[in-house]
Amino acid sequence: MTETLSYRVIDSSDSIELREYAPHIVAELSVEAAGVRQAAEKGFRPLANYIFGNNLPREKIAMTTPVTASAEGEGERIAMTAPVTSTGVADGRYRVRFSMPAEYTMQTLPKPANPDVHLVEVEAQLVLAATFRGRDDHKRVAAGAQRLLDRATELDMKIVGQPTWAGYSAPYVPVPLRKWEMLVTVSPDDIPTTG
Repeated sequence: MTETLSYRVIDSSDSIELREYAPHIVAELSVEAAGVRQAAEKGFRPLANYIFGNNLPREKIAMTTPVTASAEGEGERIAMTAPVTSTGVADGRYRVRFSMPAEYTMQTLPKPANPDVHLVEVEAQLVLAATFRGRDDHKRVAAGAQRLLDRATELDMKIVGQPTWAGYSAPYVPVPLRKWEMLVTVSPDDIPTTG
């Protein structure tokens, strides 16, 4: 069974969850692509090669989902009125990531043999997530991202970075059964507190 990056659901409404992810490690690389799906496809093989042993000391690492792809510049805040399209990136650069199993640390993960693959520690984050099944074509990806941006606007939350596509299913899973999500990171300063 494939490990999935763990999170805690803080709130759920209108089929969108507000999640809290703990700090974790990813293997990532940058690719040039026309959109997030093409980026995920281009980045998959080099990252898969890393976990299948293209590392020092040639150690296999268990697959952990999701595989994610997003436009580079995740640290920047984006305007809520911006149109959401997967081709709206000025230089066409995308960041593709594999989540690493929770048992590893930066010290215990094997070093990537491919100089384009980097290990990165991701801080704890709050994320709005919408889950989908089936085909993840350009229109559905853009519509999913727009739903999250609209929800963030309703909740008066600031988005941090770009919408992210997240895939959970292996390539052999029939298309109608494939699980994928659109995710957006939100600023923790904007989360209403109760009490």
